[in-house]
Amino acid sequence: MLDVGTDAPDFTVQDQGGRSFTLSDQRGRWTLLWWYPKAGTPG
Repeated sequence: MLDVGTDAPDFTVQDQGGRSFTLSDQRGRWTLLWWYPKAGTPG
């Protein structure tokens, strides 16, 4: 868990189109991230 105001650690993931997304490439831009913790899990 990050404290409020802490910079997110850099990471790279694949987007829904299979393209790489790297957080550091977004520096200086507004970026909204969301995820579904139970996505891809049963129940």
